[in-house]
Amino acid sequence: MSKLAGKVAVVTGASKGIGAAIAKALAAEGASVAVNYASSQAGADAVVAEITAAGGKAIAVGGDVSKAAGAQGIVDAAIKAYGRLDILVNNSGVYEFSALADITEAQYRKMFDINVLGVLLTTQAAGKHLGDGGSIINIGSAITSLSTPESAVYTGTKAAVEAITGVLALELAGRRIRVNNVNPGYVETEGTHSAGIVGSDMASGLVAQTPLGRAGQPQDIADIVVFLASDDARWLTGETLVASGGLR
Repeated sequence: MSKLAGKVAVVTGASKGIGAAIAKALAAEGASVAVNYASSQAGADAVVAEITAAGGKAIAVGGDVSKAAGAQGIVDAAIKAYGRLDILVNNSGVYEFSALADITEAQYRKMFDINVLGVLLTTQAAGKHLGDGGSIINIGSAITSLSTPESAVYTGTKAAVEAITGVLALELAGRRIRVNNVNPGYVETEGTHSAGIVGSDMASGLVAQTPLGRAGQPQDIADIVVFLASDDARWLTGETLVASGGLR
């Protein structure tokens, strides 16, 4: 029997990259999935088409997680389609790198609104529906342990996500809802390609520092999320799993 048969999941920022891989992996294990997108409906529709072609269940749901109405709308769409909610994956995130002298208020607010406020708002909305055995998985970043130059704002957002994970794990434990965090290392995605990171000196340096000797792939992270969402991880909450191939 599939690990997540009969479960319903919301995955934010799932139109590409790690989020898309997570949505497909959850569906492959039997979950019905709401595939959230902020701007790329075409990308989300493609993920849904791949899931349904494989015999799974999924819908595409637009919504901005940094707005309360947007976060609530994403959750409401999943409830309307499937009648329940068991799994929330807070994957939506943005990153920009700037030296201290170049950091702007707009950049700070954009990253903290999506990466941190988005986690809180979507979890708040989902918390009304998650019940006994529910699982929330936040997607952070191994950058919190790397002290990477020109990443002060982005690193700050992901450090906040780690801290929030522990707090929410305690707050929601009475309802048997588990909250965990995954910190991916360097992962090759559409985003890292479009940002010019893949093939750069930065990428080569990260791979050279990774004991397992390669860049991560979205499926590497997706498989860990499936584990955390399933009953196999029933005794884990408040944890941060660093999925970086050993990169520290």
